[in-house]
Parts: sequence; structure tokens; C-alpha cells
Amino acid sequence: MPQSGKNIIYLVQAVNSTVGSDALVPGFQTEGTWTREKELTDEQTKSGRIVAPGNKSESIELTLFAEDGDAGQKAIDDAYDNDQDIKVWRINTNLNANGKHDARFAYAVIENLEMSEPSDSFVEMSTSLQIKGVSQKGEIDPLPPEVLEIAQYDFEQPGETGTPAATTP
Repeated sequence: MPQSGKNIIYLVQAVNSTVGSDALVPGFQTEGTWTREKELTDEQTKSGRIVAPGNKSESIELTLFAEDGDAGQKAIDDAYDNDQDIKVWRINTNLNANGKHDARFAYAVIENLEMSEPSDSFVEMSTSLQIKGVSQKGEIDPLPPEVLEIAQYDFEQPGETGTPAATTP
């Protein structure tokens, strides 16, 4: 079955995060693009053409709706402002045969950060992350429900939640 873009999410983490810190989901991701390219050495000889692989490069482009106070978006913004690398994971939210998520991990440099502010829609944040070296393939343990269902809420019974009733002294 073909993969759905809805099942791919990106997590980020500041490189100076303390050991044990969680990675962050930049909120309201609308698009993500993972690009891998390879230069080629291409020479013509008297015996014919020779083509050989050259240097590889990778990048990740993310588009999100900007949200004040979003920790993942703040991590991206801070890394850009402070000229720091950022850790990034590309994760397939479907579990594989091992009961884990297929993932890619990389250190990245933020090339650009753009805020688009249309008058008739949400503010959109776009960024390009240039991967240092090449990303590493792996698996991560199942993500907690709050990461997978970031914009979802639980079922409530009537009267289960709300503003507490005022008490009289």
C-alpha cells in the first residue's frame, strides 16, 4: 500500500538539550519534504561514457502554521538565531513488523526561516534544514499517544470537565 504523507512527522531537538530530554513535534506541520541528491562524475572516454557516484547531500523542508509558544517551533527559531545545529527525526507513524517506527535521524543546519503572513489565512512558517553528512536509518520505540494524536482530544462525559463551580464561604 502506498505511504500517506499524513503518516510522516518530523521531530526536532536542540543540540544542547540535556540527556533524557524529549524530542519536540513542531506543531501544525502541513508539509514536509526530504530530499536526497548525489553528484555524479560523468566523463567521456574513447571507450565510452564513465559515470560514478560523487558527493551526497540531503535536506528537509518543513512548512507549519505558526503557533505562539510552540516548543518545537521555538527550538527551530532558537537554533537559527544562535547559529546552532538542530537534531531532526523523520518518522513513519505506522509501526513496522518489529513493532517500532521506521525513522531517519540527522544533525542539521537551518539554512532559512520564512514567515508568510497572508491577511486572509494563518501565518505560515517554512524552513530548510541542510543535513550534515547523511541521515542515519533506524527504528525508534513506539511514540506516546500524545505525540501521535497531538491535535486530538479525549471523549468526555457530560459534566466531566469545565470551569469549577464557585464556592461560597
